[in-house]
Amino acid sequence: MRLDKFLKVSRLIKRRTIAKEACDKGMISINGKVAKAGDVLKEGDIIEINFGSKAIKAEVVDLKEHVLKDEAENMYKLL
Repeated sequence: MRLDKFLKVSRLIKRRTIAKEACDKGMISINGKVAKAGDVLKEGDIIEINFGSKAIKAEVVDLKEHVLKDEAENMYKLL
């Protein structure tokens, strides 16, 4: 699954366009490497999102094309 789509579906970022812009600015990394919006994620990858002074680190647990709002948190585990 593409990184920008995962961020939107898992609700780590609200909109896919914002996720793409964050990737373009180098604010998101996968396994320690700066990521592009089109990078493919797999289960077990570690995502780091840096929003100014706030940073989120999460491990990809599940990849689904569509999930309900209540189930979105099951797609990742915060570290």
